[in-house]
Amino acid sequence: MNLKEFAARIGLSQTTVSRAMSGYPEVKSETRARVLEAAEQLGYRPNISAQRLATGRAGAIGIVFQGGGRFGPHSSEFMGGLSTRLQKDGIDILVSTVETEDEEEAAYRRLAASKRVDAVIVHTPACIDSRIALLRTLDLPFIVHGRSEAQKPFAFLDIDNFGAIETATQHLIDLGHRRIALINGDTVSTYARDRERAYRKTLAAHGLAAEPSFIGHGEFTDETGFRLMQGFLALPLPPTAVIAGSMMSALGAMRAIRIAGLAVGADVSLIAHDDVFPYLSPDNLVPALTTTQSPIRAAGERIGDMVLRLLQEEAPESLQEVWPVDFLIRGSTGPAPA
Repeated sequence: MNLKEFAARIGLSQTTVSRAMSGYPEVKSETRARVLEAAEQLGYRPNISAQRLATGRAGAIGIVFQGGGRFGPHSSEFMGGLSTRLQKDGIDILVSTVETEDEEEAAYRRLAASKRVDAVIVHTPACIDSRIALLRTLDLPFIVHGRSEAQKPFAFLDIDNFGAIETATQHLIDLGHRRIALINGDTVSTYARDRERAYRKTLAAHGLAAEPSFIGHGEFTDETGFRLMQGFLALPLPPTAVIAGSMMSALGAMRAIRIAGLAVGADVSLIAHDDVFPYLSPDNLVPALTTTQSPIRAAGERIGDMVLRLLQEEAPESLQEVWPVDFLIRGSTGPAPA
């Protein structure tokens, strides 16, 4: 069944049907519901190429990754969730990888000029992110995975990074730990800045100083976690507890602790932030790993939904969400050693 036949069957014009199925805001919600219900009953699927020609939309969402070599498990999980949501509406994803900020800017300019995408997703935003100003200049709709400082409101989805690390640090203090280390990302990024602020504030609330030698930064990889943990353990007074920014860096930290002849949970307590990977469960580690937890695949699905709503001309300020983070206590945290 083509568009002409389907429109005739339900007594609407081809233009109305096409716009209803593309989510145009000028179509009444009752009409859109009627069209979608009829399409489901009659098994109608629009010709994507024809629909794009009729609506003037590209039918694709763009995302630009700087540093293709850093496209790791976090990115793949997020993209899996995003793809799951967008494919329901026949929307493609156009992915570009670049190596420098100049190449990244050029990539956004090409996307805007070529009109190959209807919107873009900005990931891992900086505290003040030049991409936001650029995309506004280019008049290219966007949604941010994370938060950033900007003069005008924009659509975003973030997790409560401050609350996650505040809870983790407080838990360790309650267990009697006073020398607590933090494996963090680069604080040019908002999430890492918020995590370090929470760590410092919680320590200060208990009269504890944040020792510079107890704070490490780097990419969330096994190697970074291992290297930073080795450095902590080599200190004259090493930490008795560590908060790792991801499961990947926590794996490296666990390896370094064991190589040093120490026991996780007894000699050194360990907490990780877990973005929930289907192939790496904190419950299956030995000991099971205490985590702050927020599913990144679910975030990808939600951003896919939000970007489609943005294209239906919902106001950016109505598309702003901060998700709470769960805290799951397992065997990797225990009382501070005497």
